[in-house]
Amino acid sequence: MIDIKHNLDNVHKKIQEAITNTARHSNEVKLLAVSKTKPVTLIEDAIAAGQRLFGENYVQEGIEKVDYFNQHFPDVALEWHFIGPIQSNKSRSVAEHFNWVHTIDRLKIAKRLNDQRPQNMGQLNVLIQVNTSHESNKSGCTLEEVAPIAQEISHMKNLSLKGLMCIPKATDNYDEVFKEFATLSAQLKKLQLIYPDMKVLSMGMTGDMSAAIAAGSTMVRIGTAIFGARDYNS
Repeated sequence: MIDIKHNLDNVHKKIQEAITNTARHSNEVKLLAVSKTKPVTLIEDAIAAGQRLFGENYVQEGIEKVDYFNQHFPDVALEWHFIGPIQSNKSRSVAEHFNWVHTIDRLKIAKRLNDQRPQNMGQLNVLIQVNTSHESNKSGCTLEEVAPIAQEISHMKNLSLKGLMCIPKATDNYDEVFKEFATLSAQLKKLQLIYPDMKVLSMGMTGDMSAAIAAGSTMVRIGTAIFGARDYNS
């Protein structure tokens, strides 16, 4: 049996250790619990333990969970983040259900989300996903494309541009991963000169969280360390 509260406590402890090692403030890094493929019972356990931010990768699964918790936990202020790739035919569902989107890597999707965001939901918080590892099979725009995309999004009334996101190369080499994270951090600092509200760096997962925090992450996306190994057959 998975002890979600115990796992969350351990993750928070590791986050604080990483923050202490980099002389950052304790409230600078938020924990996004990646709940994709996980049943609502485990998410309920996480809510009971105080977790409020949840990330989903798959549109249909995500909106079913959003609807479930809106119905069964109407008085709990949960924040739902979409962290998977967005196909054009699924953008409306994302715009109508989520509070955040981490994976905008082209203007077409940004425009669709802006046009399809319900007025009564307020602005959709968005991040630009950057392919820092330059892998052809990975989503994300290039570093050179970030500024033009940011400029266009800044004019979209239903979107609020909050920062950047990346998924680094899968490697156990700390220095290599840290370099990617530091590159994204430097890019954000440049953009902040023009867009001061861009303060979020969504980077770092279970295996590379320490490197991400050392490089300036403000939001780590943790799934396995909280909910256990993913079940892709469910």
